[in-house]
Amino acid sequence: MALVYINSTTGLSKAALETVTYGKKLGGDVTVITNGSASNELLAQLGEYGAAKVMVDRSVDGEDPQQLARLIAAVADQVSASNVIFSHDIYGKAVAPRLSVRMKAGLVAGAIAIPEADGTIKVNVFSGKAVGYVKVASEKRIISLLPNSIQPEKTGSACSVEETSGLAGASAIKVLETKKPEGSIPLPEADLVVSAGRGLKGPENWGIVEELASVLGAATACSKPVSDLGWRPHSEHVGQTGKPVASNLYIAIGISGAIQHLAGINSSKVKVVIN
Repeated sequence: MALVYINSTTGLSKAALETVTYGKKLGGDVTVITNGSASNELLAQLGEYGAAKVMVDRSVDGEDPQQLARLIAAVADQVSASNVIFSHDIYGKAVAPRLSVRMKAGLVAGAIAIPEADGTIKVNVFSGKAVGYVKVASEKRIISLLPNSIQPEKTGSACSVEETSGLAGASAIKVLETKKPEGSIPLPEADLVVSAGRGLKGPENWGIVEELASVLGAATACSKPVSDLGWRPHSEHVGQTGKPVASNLYIAIGISGAIQHLAGINSSKVKVVIN
């Protein structure tokens, strides 16, 4: 039995579909636990990717990782889950370690493949500069899947959706203000990304980047020096200290290629570099 956590506050992301597909490939039934405001009709579509049931707690906003850990642990106990799957995103990095301690379950972070016959899992390590092989000895295990590691696969039909509440307890975090990133295509979700660096000489030349992105239907991004100089917003900064991208195509224009930048784009499948 696999339990998959997704955050559906902004809908169903590609990463969410990947984690459900991954859970199904592990074998057995898949239960999805989520929070947010997505409609039951939308959540039921997760059944097409292998979910047998979706449980949703709309009282949890996802801002408190400890609250999320309590919710997921309670549901994992209810369904007797032997595997708990996250996407290796902000939630996987913040919640999975806490859940590992709470459930006394081994954690495999940054998985990029289905477990081998002996339970060994291939993972991405050192910001993509190497791969490792991890095997946990605990009865239960927690896996965070690196985005774009597997393709979502439709294997079923719509599933049931069950409303739940009262399992997570009260949140200890109060959100005072939320600033949403600019742009219509969120970088972590973009299939195509056009990025540029200091090679463009100045913000006045960014029109060609935006025009190319518009023609391709791509998101725009930049290197850290560009955002530090104020040429582009920090929400577009891609790199080790910025946002990671896992696009099918990443076009880098006038970027030096520092290792910190490469660490943020290593999950992209095809990289085109323009000097």
